[in-house]
Amino acid sequence: MIKNSVSDRNWILSKFDENKVKKATQELGVSEVLCRLLAIRNVEADQSLDFLNPKIKNSMPNPFLLKSMDEAVKLIIKHIKEESHICIYGDYDVDGASSTSILARFLRNFTNNFFIFIPDRIQDGYGPNLKIFEDIASKGVKLIITVDCGTTSFEPIEYAKSKNIDVVVIDHHQSTETLPIANAIVNPNRFDETSNLTYLCAAGVAFLVLSGIVTRLREEDFFKKKNIQEPNLLNYLDLVALGTVCDVVPLQGLNRAFVFQGLKVLQKRNNLGIKTLSDVANINSKISTYHLGYIIGPKINAGGRIGKADHGANLLLTEDPEIAFKISKELNQLNEKRKNIEGIILEEAINIAKHKDNNPVLVVSSNTWHEGIIGIIASRLKDHFNKPTFVINFEGDYGKGSARSLPGFDIGSAVVKAKQSEIITKGGGHKMAAGFSINQDKADEFEIFLIDLFNKSGCQSSKEKDLYIDSVLASSAVNEKFFNEIDKLAPFGSANREPRFVIENVSITKSLILKESHIKAFCKTSNNSKINLISFNSVNTPIGSYLLNAKNKKYDIAGRLSLNEWNGKREVQFLLDDLAISTD
Repeated sequence: MIKNSVSDRNWILSKFDENKVKKATQELGVSEVLCRLLAIRNVEADQSLDFLNPKIKNSMPNPFLLKSMDEAVKLIIKHIKEESHICIYGDYDVDGASSTSILARFLRNFTNNFFIFIPDRIQDGYGPNLKIFEDIASKGVKLIITVDCGTTSFEPIEYAKSKNIDVVVIDHHQSTETLPIANAIVNPNRFDETSNLTYLCAAGVAFLVLSGIVTRLREEDFFKKKNIQEPNLLNYLDLVALGTVCDVVPLQGLNRAFVFQGLKVLQKRNNLGIKTLSDVANINSKISTYHLGYIIGPKINAGGRIGKADHGANLLLTEDPEIAFKISKELNQLNEKRKNIEGIILEEAINIAKHKDNNPVLVVSSNTWHEGIIGIIASRLKDHFNKPTFVINFEGDYGKGSARSLPGFDIGSAVVKAKQSEIITKGGGHKMAAGFSINQDKADEFEIFLIDLFNKSGCQSSKEKDLYIDSVLASSAVNEKFFNEIDKLAPFGSANREPRFVIENVSITKSLILKESHIKAFCKTSNNSKINLISFNSVNTPIGSYLLNAKNKKYDIAGRLSLNEWNGKREVQFLLDDLAISTD
C-alpha cells in the first residue's frame, strides 16, 4: 500500500475473504464493515456472535481439566474448614496484585485467619525464597498459596514441606520438566499440561481455582449448612480483567470473555481501590482496556517497581476510603517518578542498542540502571528496534534482567533453556516476557546463546516495521455512529488490535504540543471535513517534525478512532500511528 512512511514503516492493507464477508453480512444482520473487520481477524461467521458478545458461561471450561486442580481445591477447602493460618504469596506486578486480591477477597467469605505477602523486587527478587519462607513458617502458617509465582521455586517449597506446611502453586509461567514438590501446582503452562489454556494469566487461573472450590462446596451443600452466602465469583471479574489486560496475554477465548464481562463490573466501580485510583487519575469516562493498560496498570506497577511492593495488592483489597486515597496518591507520585527515571535510562539504552543493531536479539546492560525499570526499558527497546530484547542491570558481579519478545519467539522458553544450560542462575517467564538472574562473566555467553537460539527458531528478524491497515476510510466516517460500530469488536489488546484506518489527502491547518510530549493537530480533508488528531509521544520524532512543520503538504494518515469524553462533551478523535506524504 505505502512503503516507507515518514517513520520508515510499510503500510500493508489487510486481506480478507469477500465470500466470508457476504455470508456473515447475510447471517448476522450486522454491517458490512463490521463483517469485514471480523473476516480480517479470522473470526468465522458461526463464531461471530460469541466474539461480539462473549459470555463466561459459553467460554468457561471445566476447571478440573487442569492438572492438580482437584488436589488444590480439596486442600484449600480442608484448610478453610480447619480455620488454618494461611499465607497468600503473590508477585509485585499487576497480575500478581490482582490474583492475590482475588484469592484474599474470596477467603474473606470464610475466614480472617490469613495474610498476604508480596516480595520486594530489589531486596527479595521474584518469587518465593528460602529466607522469606522461613519467616512465614515461624508465624504458624499451615498453608501457603503462591500466585503468579512458585512454579520454579524448588528449595523454598521443599523447606515448607519439611515443616509440614502445605503448598499450593497457582501460576502461569513456564515450567521445567521437573516440578517442585508442592501439594498441587495449577498452571496451564506446566510441562505436562494438556488443557490448551496456556494463554491465561495468573488472575485467570485463580478465578478457575475459585470456581472449582465453589463447585465442590456447593456439591456438599456447604453454604446452606454453614449459613454462609455463596460468593458471586462474577464480582471478581474486575480484578481478573485488570490482571489479564496488564499482563498483555492474548484477548482470545476465555480471556476475551473475562475482559468483556470484567469491564461491565468495572463500570460499577465497586472495588474501592480501583475507584479511588481512577478518581486520582481523573478517569471520568467508562473504564476501557486503554485505561487499564496505560493509566491504572502503570500506577499499580509503580509500587512494585520503585516503591512499596505490596501497595498494589493492598489498594485492591482495602475497604477504607482513607487508606485507598493515601495509597492512590502515593502510587500516582511513584509513577511520575518512574517516568522520569525511565526517560534517562531509555536514552542510554537506545544508544547502547544502536551498536548492536545487526543482531537479531538485543542484549544490553549497565551497572547504573534502576532494577525496577528494566522491564519497561526492555519493552520500549523491543518496540523501537522490533526485536526480542534482554535488559540487565549489574551490581558488582551479579545482575538481574528482564526480557520482552515479539510474536514467534518464545522468550520464556529461551530463559528456561538458558537456566538448564547453567548460563543464568535463575529465570522464568512466558512467551512474551521473562525475568532472570545472571553472573557478569556469563553475559557474553548468554548473548551468543540467545542469538543462536533465535537463528535456529525459524523466526525472521526485520528492522522494518509493518503497519497493518484494515481499510481506507472516508473522512465523513469519523463520527460517533461509525465509532460505535467498530467498538463492537472491543475489548482490544493483545491478539485483538484496534481497527486501523487510513484517511488520504489530509491538510494540517494547525498543530500544538500537549504536556511536552504529545501533539494535537487540526486537519482538513479534500472535501473540507475537519478531523482532530492526537499523536502520542511524538515530540522530537519524525512524525512530530512533520506535524509541527506541515508546510501546506498533503498527507495520508494512519491510525485508530477514539471517543474523547470530557466535561459532558463527546468527540471522535483520530489517534495517529503514522503518516506519509500523499502522492495524489
